[in-house]
Amino acid sequence: MGDGEPQGRGEVLLRRVLAGCAAPAGEAGPLRHAVRLPPRPGRTADWPGWVPTALREAFRRQGVAAPWTHQAEAAELAWARRDVVVATGTASGKSLAYQLPVLARFAQDPKATALYLSPTKALAADQLRALDALAVPDVRPAPFDGDTPPDAREWARRHGRWVFSNPDMLHRALLPRHGQWAVFLRRLQFVVVDECHTYRGVFGSHVALLLRRLLRVCARYGSRPTVVLASATVAEPAGFASRLTGREVVAVTEDGSPAAGRTVALWEPPLLPELTGENGAPVRRPAGTEAARMLADLVLEGARTLVFVRSRRGAEVTALTAQRLLGEVDPELPSRVSAYRGGYLPEDRRALEAALADGELVGMATTNALELGVDIAGLDAVVVAGFPGTRASFWQQSGRAGRAREEALVVLVARDDPMDTYLVHHPEALLGTPVEGCVLDPANPYILGPQLACAAAELPLTEADVRDVFGGEQAAAVLDELVADGVLRRRPTGWYWPSTRERPAGSVDIRGSGLGQVAVVEADTGRMLGTVDGASAPATVHPGAVYLHRGETYLVQELDLDAGVAVVAPADPGFRTDARSTADVEVARVLEHRDLGPVRVSFGEVTVTSRVVEYLRRTPDGTVLSTTPLDLPEQVLPTRGVWYDLDEEALVAAGVPPRRIPGALHAAEHAAIGLLPLFAICDRWDVGGMSTALHPHTGRPTVFVHDGHPGGAGFAERGHAVLGRWLAATRAAIADCECRAGCPSCVQSPKCGNGNAPLDKSGAIAVLDVVLDALGEPPAPTAVPPGRPGPVGAASR
Repeated sequence: MGDGEPQGRGEVLLRRVLAGCAAPAGEAGPLRHAVRLPPRPGRTADWPGWVPTALREAFRRQGVAAPWTHQAEAAELAWARRDVVVATGTASGKSLAYQLPVLARFAQDPKATALYLSPTKALAADQLRALDALAVPDVRPAPFDGDTPPDAREWARRHGRWVFSNPDMLHRALLPRHGQWAVFLRRLQFVVVDECHTYRGVFGSHVALLLRRLLRVCARYGSRPTVVLASATVAEPAGFASRLTGREVVAVTEDGSPAAGRTVALWEPPLLPELTGENGAPVRRPAGTEAARMLADLVLEGARTLVFVRSRRGAEVTALTAQRLLGEVDPELPSRVSAYRGGYLPEDRRALEAALADGELVGMATTNALELGVDIAGLDAVVVAGFPGTRASFWQQSGRAGRAREEALVVLVARDDPMDTYLVHHPEALLGTPVEGCVLDPANPYILGPQLACAAAELPLTEADVRDVFGGEQAAAVLDELVADGVLRRRPTGWYWPSTRERPAGSVDIRGSGLGQVAVVEADTGRMLGTVDGASAPATVHPGAVYLHRGETYLVQELDLDAGVAVVAPADPGFRTDARSTADVEVARVLEHRDLGPVRVSFGEVTVTSRVVEYLRRTPDGTVLSTTPLDLPEQVLPTRGVWYDLDEEALVAAGVPPRRIPGALHAAEHAAIGLLPLFAICDRWDVGGMSTALHPHTGRPTVFVHDGHPGGAGFAERGHAVLGRWLAATRAAIADCECRAGCPSCVQSPKCGNGNAPLDKSGAIAVLDVVLDALGEPPAPTAVPPGRPGPVGAASR
């Protein structure tokens, strides 16, 4: 940042943030790298000839003089009845690409209908507001989600032309009662799938089969709707959209919209010499604490700011900390900052969205609930507290800044995590690398089976359905199992659901866990505060856990997994809690393997037995106060994994004697789990692992990394496909960390059931050197030296 260079708004804000954390003399500051992304001019196209004059005028009244080139290209394809995915950046106006053909068709055909699907209710509500603002006659848009009252649902079914819903309602309410929607489905012209990049892993696999169910039912009523998908930038969007819909999809990826300039800064909080963590490991200043300080500084600067935090609890704590800091300056300022997250009641979410949109709130700490589509314009800064798991999510979140003409600031604050360590020291891996591809597996039998049962309950399945819609031989094998288990009945004309009263959709959780939701209920009042996913409930709302809601702290008194209820009571304990679990991995079937001299690499089906065994009480700065055992049920998970095993002699030759092998493998396993999201769109909590100096199946030192979902979600398979690159990045993350013997930024794991012991940082590097040498993988590029951030200069997008 040369003093003689003109400063954009983003650079000015970065200087303000830097001024708030001046490093002691002689010490490197936390800024690792900064780059200015230059503004991009927009490119417009002519309105398509089929767009009615009244519709053009409606858009012009909203400030749209002409469509951007990608909007016109996608709209033309959809109008020509080509299934299309428009995959462009945040705030590029993707909604116009589907609004144009839908509204033009409505004007041409007074009976035509359309269905809009989004992953969140907030996004659908935002799209409804935008459509209402257009004031196009006879569109009759209608919400149909979990917040919609019964009478409004009935109106949507009878009269709605453009119904705004989500996969959950499609799965549980519309398709099981498709006969009541016969008129709507018979006239259905378009299905819009918004933010489709969020449909990955288990959820994405469910949605892929759900869309096949929808299109199959439409065919029964004589319609073949065109599918228009909108996505953030992802790798191979056409191929991904085709896997999601089961149809050939054309991609539009050249973004014609303008973009304001942004300064992107990569920030690594310092180690705190006065504190030590588990097993004496050094501790960094928490990313949430650093982000809260930045939020306060930016609000004082008058900069409208969003802070994205990884967890619901983190969003609450970050907002509270910023409010406290602001209150020390001006008692009026804390009310300008709030938290926002999933689990809030609908009316609370709507009020917060409106307050941020109209400027009543200047700063907000949020989970990724505000990542998708909600039209929050004019932001000056975005702080991302911890890499959100994927480059696609990072750019989606950072795209919230810079919608105004003035340039904006984006700061990635590294967490104590191997992925974050790698990225701040290797900025080219974030700023100069294509985004990841979305992973999904609709053939997973644990997903395919329940979905086939739902499809059969909607309409009997025929041989043609099995062959052309649901995957052929794999679906046939799953159907045979469903028949053998008595779930379905086989007749000469197909497969039938045996009951005319019960429907299976209500018991199939498409969000992935299979365990539904656990309601969090206040003990004294019986008031429901929110919900947590059933799969994560043992780790988040176990007895003794601290639960945060709207800035209020509660202690969990009881967890009843069978009833789906966690009972909490108000409390102010002054600590937070972290759960720990143990796991054991058995090899069920090897699907692929490679012998590479001293190393063997395998991929296959595994069975993971795990249990949450204890929780830690920690002070806000991370100091462990106590460890409390838990007695929770064991969970058995059949899934898929990737693993490598090594000759002990090769490890000894590399400088790892037998006594150090357990700690070296354990450290390599932890770091590899942390780096897998760099190569597959997933979260480290979507995968697990285990390491052992002698595994019964391999007979040798072995490291496993496995999917955290029944049947697998494709993450371990992706890891197997890019094993060399993945482990090279893992080695670099460990080597780049400035700690001496291992810390949460490199080899410690927040969910280790063994208390992060034993861990051997240098031994992990040696283990990975042996594996990488066998794979023939070159070393990772040299890191940016600590304390020497790259200058703020122009960079290509």
